[in-house]
Amino acid sequence: MRFPNSKLHMEVDGEHKEVSAHFKNPFVHELRFTPLQKLKIAVMTVTLFPVRLLFAAFMMLLAWPFAFVATVGLSEDAVEPLSWWRWLVDLALKAIMRAMWFSGGFHWIRVKGRPALPSEAPILTMAPHSSYFDAIPVTMTMASIVMKAESKDIPVWGTLIKFIRPVFVSRSDQDSRRKTVEEIRRRACSTGEWPQIMIFPEGTCTNRSCLIAFKPGAFIPGVPVQPVLLRYPNEMDTISWTWQGPGAFKILWLTLCQLHNCVEIEYLPTYTPSEEEKRDPALFANNVRCIMAKALGLPVIDYSFEDCQLAMAKGPLRLPRHTCLLEFAKLVRRLGLKMGVTDEVLHQEASQASKMCGTRLDVEGFALYINQPLTEAVQDIFSLFEEHGEMDVREYVIALSVVCRPFRYLETIKLAFRMFEAQEDGAVVEDDFAVILKTALGVGDVTVCDLFRAIDGQDKGKITFDYFCQLMEKCPNFVEQYHCLHEQAPHHSTEPAIPSESQPSTNGFCADFSPHDPNTHNASHSKKLD
Repeated sequence: MRFPNSKLHMEVDGEHKEVSAHFKNPFVHELRFTPLQKLKIAVMTVTLFPVRLLFAAFMMLLAWPFAFVATVGLSEDAVEPLSWWRWLVDLALKAIMRAMWFSGGFHWIRVKGRPALPSEAPILTMAPHSSYFDAIPVTMTMASIVMKAESKDIPVWGTLIKFIRPVFVSRSDQDSRRKTVEEIRRRACSTGEWPQIMIFPEGTCTNRSCLIAFKPGAFIPGVPVQPVLLRYPNEMDTISWTWQGPGAFKILWLTLCQLHNCVEIEYLPTYTPSEEEKRDPALFANNVRCIMAKALGLPVIDYSFEDCQLAMAKGPLRLPRHTCLLEFAKLVRRLGLKMGVTDEVLHQEASQASKMCGTRLDVEGFALYINQPLTEAVQDIFSLFEEHGEMDVREYVIALSVVCRPFRYLETIKLAFRMFEAQEDGAVVEDDFAVILKTALGVGDVTVCDLFRAIDGQDKGKITFDYFCQLMEKCPNFVEQYHCLHEQAPHHSTEPAIPSESQPSTNGFCADFSPHDPNTHNASHSKKLD
């Protein structure tokens, strides 16, 4: 499995361009330090870090009584006139929060452009979202944000959050997303009475190498928005908090160990939607994203948090950073091929593919197989698998199973064995095993000689799924230990895969509230700015 023509298509400044297939995965962040940098971090850890951490905690505690007094008796449904004492509390909290960021090394915060008034732009759309340090502009403006309802019950933090009048999303309320969008629309149409709402439309954190798909929630009200850009022009990126990379505390530790941390906030001109964009939030979101990407000098890629789940899946078959499965997931989502795909549907697909006995299809035959017209997207999917103008449809079924069940890799491998196994003994040969493994990882080639011999202890020249599972239990990091990948992937976690029913939510401090509409995300992406 490989990128079409070894290239990945991105969009830069409204034009399609090609970049190397070994592009920087937006959901992966790797940190490598020189010996000198390691020495500096070690010195800062025992000198500057504890002082900064204690001072930041003190500032949070100092802010609590101000926020508590200001929120006593405050209604969550109605806005109240800004009294002089609340104005003073607002000023005091901004000063305390600024002191907290200063103590963390954010000595100068460069602000470019003019912030719009709430009556001019009720909603601020901020990108790229890469870290909990993105809260800096929130504390500078005291704008409202969208938060999980559980956040308000956290001691100290919950009181500070209530002060900025957030819009809460409840996980326990099935209708919460619709209510959240209605509340945002109500506030946005209040002609400036409510504070501005600051929204991170990407919905999850990335490494700032591109802008991923914007969720439509911020654009459904159809009101003017002000795009806000965030930059961290530091020599070492200790800010990014992605799903594959340093954890939350490690990011905090490394950032506080830096003598100085740079951050830039740029306010772009207010964007007023056209009538067409008001009717089509996806078009509105995509056009705003293009403007922000052009100002940042970044490409836009139609990856979303759903694609991020592929990178989040832990276990022996954790995807490498150069996997093609993110591109495959984007394409099948665009064509609607993931909709309604259940375990039963996958087993039916596998059964149909098995009956074809390895018959290879050309692009026209593949289009007929998936019941789609021969579009560019279909050709791109075909190009991921094709060799000499043909493909084995069993590889497509394996990849589809991975993207539909990212946290259940064993079931995907079992399904793959069932498609490739011999009827007499249920075993697969080395070449077929290599195809299974490379497709499940989404890479162009793998080396399985040593791994296959380790599984095939009796030297039969073939292995079963049960033998594979036995080796995986003994050696969870078999991909690394047996050097299966030509380009080494990041460290494979030995933790068990997360069950599908307990898939994690987005990272970042703002909740996702966009309605679950599979058609909303893909609609109108072909329409561009004039």
